[in-house]
Amino acid sequence: MVPEFRLVLASTSPFRRELLTRLQIPFDVTAPDIDESPNPEETPVATAERLAIAKARAVAQRCPNSLIIGSDQVAYAGQIRFGKPKTRSNAIAQLRQMRGKEVIFYTGLCLLNTSTDKFQIKGVQNLVGFRDFSDREIESYLDKEDALNCAGSAKSEGLGISLLSYLRGDDPNALIGLPLIALVEMLRLEGVPVP
Repeated sequence: MVPEFRLVLASTSPFRRELLTRLQIPFDVTAPDIDESPNPEETPVATAERLAIAKARAVAQRCPNSLIIGSDQVAYAGQIRFGKPKTRSNAIAQLRQMRGKEVIFYTGLCLLNTSTDKFQIKGVQNLVGFRDFSDREIESYLDKEDALNCAGSAKSEGLGISLLSYLRGDDPNALIGLPLIALVEMLRLEGVPVP
């Protein structure tokens, strides 16, 4: 017998919400409202995993007897991190920095069981090769697609795919922000049947 549970997505991301609907499991969405700044000297991997856990824990008090999903993504190349640009000028600057380079998109995923206060954590990495595109192509892309709220300023699930030369990773959903393959395994370990 499957235990009673309430599934909660600790996120304000419409992309994560859309991805989670693919599993066809009812869920609620609650904003975690946390500071997403990296800690000094923290690696991108450590940042993504810490924030995934922090997001899940931030809503735990409001969601008893729940399985809470926290996820966070950090895009980086070497020492440079690429967050959500928020403005067109920031997006232009990011895309100029990324062109012709390989960027790592690391997504931390946490599933917290508030009944036991135990969590599972997993990281999923995608390597993304950006073409050596022109400034004109950057302007044209940003004229056509709103990419100001996605890490790295390029939506691989949309027109941003035209800026890329390759994608390498075990779960393309992780690149959009929610590693569904890892999440399904975590849910199964909690006794949640999928499908």
